[in-house]
Amino acid sequence: MAKQNKRKIWYRALVVLLIFVVFGAVSTGYGLINTIFVNGEKYSKLAEQQQLQDIVTKAKRGNIYDKNMNVLATSATVWQLFVAPSNMDEKVKDSVAENISNLLNQKKYTKEKVLEILKKSTNYETIGQPVEQEAATKIREYITKEKLGSVIGLTETNERYYPNGNLASTVLGFVGKDNQGLGGVESQYDNVLTGTAGRVIAAKTPAGAELPFSYEKVVDAKEGDSVVLTIDEYIQSVVEKHLQENVEQNSVNNRAACIVMDVNSGEILAMATKPDFDPNEPFKLTLKSRVKKEVKKKKESNDGKISKKEKAEIESAAMQEQWRNKAVSDIYEPGSVFKIITGSAALEEKTLFDSDTFDCPGYIKIADRTYKCAHREGHGHQSLAQAFMNSCNPAFITIGQRLGAKNFMKYRKSFGLEDKTGVDLPGESSSSTHNTTGLMTNVELASESFGQTLKITPIQLITAISAAVNGGYLYQPHVVKQVQDSDGNVKQTVNSTLVRQVISEDTSKALCNYLEGVVSEGTGKNAYVPGYRIGGKTGTAEKTDIGTKEGEAKKYICSFCGIAPADNPQIAILMLIDEPGVDSPYGGTLVAPSVGKMFEEILPYLGVSANYTDSEAKELAVSTPSVVSKSVNDAKKEIKSKGLICSVIGDGKTVTAQSPNGSSIIPSGGKVVLYTDSKAKKKKVKVPDFKGLTVSEANDRAVEAGLNMYINGNTSDSTAYAQSVPKGKKVDAGTVVTVSFREIVTVE
Repeated sequence: MAKQNKRKIWYRALVVLLIFVVFGAVSTGYGLINTIFVNGEKYSKLAEQQQLQDIVTKAKRGNIYDKNMNVLATSATVWQLFVAPSNMDEKVKDSVAENISNLLNQKKYTKEKVLEILKKSTNYETIGQPVEQEAATKIREYITKEKLGSVIGLTETNERYYPNGNLASTVLGFVGKDNQGLGGVESQYDNVLTGTAGRVIAAKTPAGAELPFSYEKVVDAKEGDSVVLTIDEYIQSVVEKHLQENVEQNSVNNRAACIVMDVNSGEILAMATKPDFDPNEPFKLTLKSRVKKEVKKKKESNDGKISKKEKAEIESAAMQEQWRNKAVSDIYEPGSVFKIITGSAALEEKTLFDSDTFDCPGYIKIADRTYKCAHREGHGHQSLAQAFMNSCNPAFITIGQRLGAKNFMKYRKSFGLEDKTGVDLPGESSSSTHNTTGLMTNVELASESFGQTLKITPIQLITAISAAVNGGYLYQPHVVKQVQDSDGNVKQTVNSTLVRQVISEDTSKALCNYLEGVVSEGTGKNAYVPGYRIGGKTGTAEKTDIGTKEGEAKKYICSFCGIAPADNPQIAILMLIDEPGVDSPYGGTLVAPSVGKMFEEILPYLGVSANYTDSEAKELAVSTPSVVSKSVNDAKKEIKSKGLICSVIGDGKTVTAQSPNGSSIIPSGGKVVLYTDSKAKKKKVKVPDFKGLTVSEANDRAVEAGLNMYINGNTSDSTAYAQSVPKGKKVDAGTVVTVSFREIVTVE
């Protein structure tokens, strides 16, 4: 009986054990099936994460070139330092932090900051900003010396670099930390410029340390394509030089913009906004004066207090503003420059003829609205050519009324002023005009006829004006010419796009004649350039949305659009300054001289030959001969042969020095000072103040001071407003001082 019970107990135990074995086998099998077949992909990825270290390497971004293949933006090779904190011995972290901090030599990455990173329990952390070759070499030497190759390394990457600093910054844009394009061409063509990232996959031991390089797989990054612009680096630099000069001279409060366009293709040769920014340091605030004013205004409205948040918001807004391309993204009232459009439309519709005359008593009344002429006394009886020269508001309101609302709106649309131009840059704004679906009232028509109450972008206006003067052909503006691969092979060519013909070639030719008269005899005299036929139109628009409150000062946008050569236009230059902080804020006075200076430097560069009148030829500047080391007698003869005079200082027989130096540009009839004694000190003279003087007065003062004066700008009824050397500065006798002259034009 006892044996039988014992057998039963063993039997039961065996059954229980068998159940456990079977259950265990089933569970294990299920787990294997679940792991391999059901969740195999999931666990495979987890295993890869433990066994592999995957590092993404940035692709080199494509270059941006100007039209002559000068580099405007490129990517330089740099190295990023990385560490594996979880694999690093705790004992060495303090020493490593100190050494890395010293080697990086970057203010933000102190020993304490580096140590904070090293204390993380991660397998991969970057430290510091990318470094260049010299610093990278020193870091590698340190890694090798201390045998830290399994926990510290450098990965090759790329950093965007703009060799010309601010040049064309609002056109180019910049890139962010992740190498993505932000603003300008960098953003518009980001998918073209961005290459394909590479990868470095390295095997690791269970402890996390890297295995030898034989276990490493490298997938090379693919470089991005390059973009060739229509921008010309030289023309861009000329434009920015004179635009910046104007901003400073006229205390411009709300930035200035300028566009140079090839009128026969829509290619943009230059585009600038000032003040701008350096794309190498895009987050460095440049509009500090704007911030200061806004902070002051905020404090005044809040009992002298301002919170950190409010100040940060003001600084952020200023940062966004400095990146903004005013030529594309801002709309404004163009003022009298718009009369080009009104006039060409009326000429084309034959509601206006060369024989037409206009009477201007100083105002005109349309319905219940009275519009005043900028010349308050009125222009009296005038021809059409004189109406253009005088920029007469009543005359152009009359021209607009004759044209009629229907026709006016037709040409406003046809010239592209109701639609975006489609320029290949981001942030283009839409225009704001009166009624685009119904019919404008006579008052609305009157206002728009002379460029008030409608708002358009500078790129829209210069595109329309280019069509008005090139024979009537409207082209889509563009800044990109080609796309090339990393080997320089052309992948895409951007051809000029003809949108439509707006006016006839005869109308366009007639219009150019009127615009030439504006510069030769009218409000645009200050854009005159000796030897060249320049046409253009001035503009001064009161900002209707500002200065309407009692006691609030009126603010203006002053502009000028020039074309050259007037008998066969090749380029157009539109420049505007927003809220100049000076008296007499008129486009003819403040802007036309700057555009004239641009033409003076750009036209010879483009191969446009000068054709001087007899009077202009007599005033031409000459290049001084180099006479150093020659006998005094020979030097005198050579200088005299150039139409120059000379004075001799010293008793020697040989010229040891001269002022101005050889090849300097000097006015015809100017003086060259010769020194014949090497021990004699050069004679120093003080530069007088030329501002406010007439040409003859300034010339007398220059002669009296022993200086040469180079005249820039219009000399008819003009006074000096700027000089290349500041008053009071002591310079060598004979030094050439460029003095700029302009006529005060008080026409809106």
